[in-house]
This record gives sequence, C-alpha cells and structure tokens, in this order.
Amino acid sequence: MKKFLTLLLFLSLYSAYSQDSVLIKSKVANAITELREFVAIPNDALNADDIDTNLYWLRKKFTERGFNSTILETEGLPLFFANLPIDDNKPTILFYMHLDGQSVDVTKWDQSDPYKIELKSKTEDGWKKESFSDLTDDINYDWRLFGRSTSDDKGPIVMFLNAIDALKKDKVDLPYNVKVILDSEEEKSSAPLPKAVRTYKDLLKADFLVINDGPVHVSGKPTIVYGCRGITTLSITTYGPIKPQHSGHYGNYAPNPGFQLAQLLATMKDVDGRVLVKGYYDGITLDEATLEILKSVPDNVEEINTNLAIANPEKVGSFYQEALQYPSLNIRGLGSAWIGEKARTIVPATATAELDLRLVPESDGTRLKNLVKDHIKNQGYHVMATEPTKEDRLKYDRIVTIKEGSVTDAFRTDLNNPFGNSIVKTMENKFGEKPVQIRIMGGTVPISPFINELKIPAFIVPMVNPDNNQHSPNENLKIGQIAYGIETFYAILSTSKE
Repeated sequence: MKKFLTLLLFLSLYSAYSQDSVLIKSKVANAITELREFVAIPNDALNADDIDTNLYWLRKKFTERGFNSTILETEGLPLFFANLPIDDNKPTILFYMHLDGQSVDVTKWDQSDPYKIELKSKTEDGWKKESFSDLTDDINYDWRLFGRSTSDDKGPIVMFLNAIDALKKDKVDLPYNVKVILDSEEEKSSAPLPKAVRTYKDLLKADFLVINDGPVHVSGKPTIVYGCRGITTLSITTYGPIKPQHSGHYGNYAPNPGFQLAQLLATMKDVDGRVLVKGYYDGITLDEATLEILKSVPDNVEEINTNLAIANPEKVGSFYQEALQYPSLNIRGLGSAWIGEKARTIVPATATAELDLRLVPESDGTRLKNLVKDHIKNQGYHVMATEPTKEDRLKYDRIVTIKEGSVTDAFRTDLNNPFGNSIVKTMENKFGEKPVQIRIMGGTVPISPFINELKIPAFIVPMVNPDNNQHSPNENLKIGQIAYGIETFYAILSTSKE
C-alpha cells in the first residue's frame, strides 16, 4: 500500500511538472515568434524614428495583456510606461528594461540582416543555421536566436509578456501591483532619465524596483545582483604641429602628440593596473563580512583568464569580485593620424584618448573627473575645454583639451533587504538552488535616478546567457534562457513577500 501511495504521489508530481513544462514550452514557442517580430523593428538608439516604431509595437502588445500604457515625453526620446489596474492594498513592483539597441555594422555579422533573427545550433565547426520549422514541440533549449537586441534587451521584455500570459492562463491573483518602465536611450546613457523620473515621480511610485538587463552569472546559475557601477567619460587630446608634418623634415623637432599622450596616460596607472591619481580610491573599505559575500560568488579564475587570454589580471583587487568594488580608469579608445595600410610618414597634429571611469557608490563621478584633471595639470599640461587657438599653441608648451561626459551614478542595495530576501527565496524554491548573489556588477544600468527620487531598493534579476555578445556582432539569446526568464518572472510575480 505504501509503495502504491508513493507511486501515486510521484505520478501526481510528474503530471504537475509535465503540465508546467508543456505550458512553459508553449510560451517559449510564442515568445520566439514575438521576439522575431519585435527584433525585425530596428531600434538604433541614435534613430528617433526607430524608437517611435518600437513604441507603437509595445503599446499594442501590452494593451493585449490588459495593461494601461502611455508614452512619457522627455527632453530626449520618449519612455514607455505600462501598468495593470492598481489595488491600493497591494505593494507595487516596478520593472525596468530598455527597448533601444546598439548600432550595427552589418559587415561584422555572420548574417545579412542583424534585425532578422536567425536560428542556429552549435557544432564543432561553429554555428549552423537551422530552420524555424524545426522548432517542434520538443524545442531544443541549446539552440540560439541571433539578432540585434535579442538579449539586450528585447528578449527579457518578450519573456515578461509571455509570463503575464501564463499567469493569466493559470488565473493567478497577483500579490503585487505591476508597473513597467521601458527606456529608449539606455544605450546613450539615458541622459533625459533623471529629470523624467522627477517629472513622473507619482506615476512611477513603487515599493521596489527590479531591473531585467544584463546576463546571468557565467556559471549559468540563477542570479540576483544588488547594484551596478556607474559611469562617466573623459576625452583627452594632446597637440603637436597645427597640421600633420613630414616626419623626415620635422621628426626630432616638432613635438609628437602621440608620445605626449602615451607618457601622460602612463602616469595614471602603475604596472599592476592600480590608479595612481591621488585620492581615486578614497572612501572604499571592505570588511571581512563583505569579503566573504564576494568570495561566495562561484567565479572560476582559470576560466576567466583563459577566456580573456591573459596570464595575470590587474591587482586592483585580490580577486575578480573584489576588483569590481573599486572605480576603474579605462582607456576605451586611442587615435592619432593613420594606421595600417593607410599609415603615413608624418608627425601627427593630434592624439586622442577616450577614457571611461566606472563608478561605485562611494565615488562621485564629478569628483573623480576633477581628480584626473588635477593630475594632468600636475604633469605640466595647460588644460582647456576647447580646441586651442594658434595663440594658445604659441604660448603653452604642452596643451590638453578635455571633454567631459555626463555622470551616471552607481547604486547598491543592502544584501539583507527584505524584498531582496523574498526574491532570493522565490528563486531558490523555483530552481532548487540558492541564486548567485552579486554585491555589485561591473556594467552600468542607469537606475540611480529611480533610487534617488523614489527612495526604493533596486535589484537586478538578469535573464540572458552570459555569452550573448551584447553590443557586439552576432548578439544572441539561448532558447533555454527564454524558458528561464518566463519561469522567473512567473515565480516573482506570483509569490508575495512574507
């Protein structure tokens, strides 16, 4: 009798799992269809017409799911906002994603049109194109969808919509009010966002914020991130002769801006990668409890170094997660005259370095930029905000023009926040293992305006595969991550905070 009851229990659980699996797979199939349709609409963040067409598509899709939606005008491109009917007795969850994407260079993609999704499977020789007609009921979760914004960030938007479908089909009484804000200039640093959040503060009011951008941990395990670094930029230009000059005639005489710039940049970091700008790391302390949390992240140092093809990392931190707790100073681009087959025997007129400074909550972007400018002045340079005139060139031996970018602040939520604890428990119950908890991730999501204005905690719950090539050619989304995303949204939205 006991064996019979055990068998009945097993069959009951198996039946429930099978029904859940069938439901999710049906939603995955529908999500793939919708994602192909969505990605087919170009979404270059530099093209306002692209954004308008995407907004029209979103309004239609959210309305079909019972959302009230509106377009929020800003000083730049509009934001998209949607919400389900509000119950004042329920807490409110606000989701943030973005609809814009990076520009594409078609020549670098392994397909003729990055906005037309291609289905591919992994082979020993690379990626093999598959037919969408082969996506039968037994969907291969290892196959991938290649196209711009499949992962960053249209995929998660479509996962969310299909999770709502599944919740409605199961007649789940949601324990939260649900609001969604979709950014249209995330790939352009979301400059209009701070003022827009202030303007629409009442509309956006919520108890906590969930951001669905970026990849899960490289281990592929469920992941929750409690913060992200901010960012600001500096463009530094040094000057030689007013026009490029023949290196035979003026080499050894006309100052070379390339060497000047190289020497200047070399003063900013030591050989181990630590920033030498005075005061750059001020205010950052890591106690033993924090270090233990950082060490709990299952990073594989050998795998990271192998993937990067580096023998040794820089020594800002003693391990990867610790390194992310400090602001960085990165050369993101260098240019002077011509290179490669176009190289010429000249003394260049200018040399430019583009820097990005990743910020942590303890660092202020404006302060760090000022520290860098003071450091450059201390190296004997006359610092200007504009291109020097001929009179300036004749007056000063060494001139630098510095152009500053806007500041996107970092944020970090306490790891013991009750809403965060609820998400962790929900994910653990759903997937049978505790999610990877990351104190702060290296990338930047422009979330600080929400935290500063709405005074709410924020959590990043990424949905996509870590090797998705976001911002790069051949961006892709693993089909299994679509199932994961739908299940994660479903679990979060159907589980109340205890």
